[in-house]
Amino acid sequence: MLLHATEVEIADITASLAANARQTFTHALTVYLKDSNAYGNTYFARYFEWQGICREKWFYDCIARDMLQNEGVFITKHAQQDYLRETVPFQDVHCEMNVYDVKKCSFWLEFRFFSGGMPVSVGRQQIVFANHAKQITALPELVIKRIKRYEK
Repeated sequence: MLLHATEVEIADITASLAANARQTFTHALTVYLKDSNAYGNTYFARYFEWQGICREKWFYDCIARDMLQNEGVFITKHAQQDYLRETVPFQDVHCEMNVYDVKKCSFWLEFRFFSGGMPVSVGRQQIVFANHAKQITALPELVIKRIKRYEK
């Protein structure tokens, strides 16, 4: 038996699949002189700064433009960075970011930094959501659904 779908039905199915597809957030960075140490390589702390830039850009562009300021705050409970290769000023670096271990009140972010197609660093952060009294609280369900689109 052959089934025939209309163009509208096909568009609806395609949109639904795209909405449920796993995504990876990417962000481009450039190393500048201010990012380097006395030896001319990238200062290790810059990767933590870049984690924060990528995390905020992802949240603003993909999750909630208001950063959930009326509902609470995000707290970084854990952060780690492993260095694989040196980078130097004027080198382009791009970050790929995904989430994992999404729970009611927290989630983990994984950051993978590349330059010239080669991995240069990998990091992770555990993010916890809290109310304005700094008590851990549940993330809104819609936010959890949006975050899960970036699960690896």
